[in-house]
Amino acid sequence: MFGYGCKPASGKPVKYSVRYIKPLKEFGFYSERGDSLDFESHLARVEGEMKNVLLDVRRFVESFGNDIIEEVRPHRIVYARSLNFRTFLDLKPEIHYLIISIKKGRTQPVNTRTIKNVQEFESLKSQIKEAYETIR
Repeated sequence: MFGYGCKPASGKPVKYSVRYIKPLKEFGFYSERGDSLDFESHLARVEGEMKNVLLDVRRFVESFGNDIIEEVRPHRIVYARSLNFRTFLDLKPEIHYLIISIKKGRTQPVNTRTIKNVQEFESLKSQIKEAYETIR
């Protein structure tokens, strides 16, 4: 018997064995009600160039592989690696800027930046890719 949880960046739901559903429910990663939040709801709240930046970040992270999980939360979007849900990127979209937090490991400090244009995002790409590769 299986249930469904967070959507990976590919958009297809992740299939979980029933024995994993109870712990997933406890930590808020699984819900029996439908998806009330989606990426587009965050996209609608940003204006101008920030829409393109948010879409660029999503495309860039999706290009890392099939083990990416995108979890849309009420005020932010979190990207994690595989079912162990090791988050490496946290996006908080605001109207005219994005707050990006990059996490390379549990013991590493979180690098938080505010970006206001595509050039600032381009300068963070190598750090985001490194965080994805090193997160455990």
